[in-house]
Amino acid sequence: MSTFYDEIGGHETFVRLVHGFYEGVADDPPLRALYPEEDLGPAERRLLMFLEQYWGGPTTYSEERGHPRLRMRHVEFAVTPDMRDRWLRHMLASLDALGLDEAHDLVLRDYLVRAAHSLVNAPPTRQT
Repeated sequence: MSTFYDEIGGHETFVRLVHGFYEGVADDPPLRALYPEEDLGPAERRLLMFLEQYWGGPTTYSEERGHPRLRMRHVEFAVTPDMRDRWLRHMLASLDALGLDEAHDLVLRDYLVRAAHSLVNAPPTRQT
């Protein structure tokens, strides 16, 4: 049985998606500040494992880290609407670079947008 993961190219496609996203994060100081590790490599690996598992690939994420519990894992970070928008800007740019067919692109895009909105846990910050 084919999964969404297989249909869009499996591991290599998700590696490209996640790596492109973290290239954007590295050049976005406010968003980069949310990642406490000096090296983004561990965060990149965690997101890769999560997305692969979610879309029907290997279950490495759960094997290594347990249930994803997305909201719980992000509660310690102030995810404001601005941080959500920054996250989406880089993730959707990386998705655009994949050049997926329209149907697959729309499914993945819808999930990423909904997930990003669901993780907002702090009010907007005031601009001075």
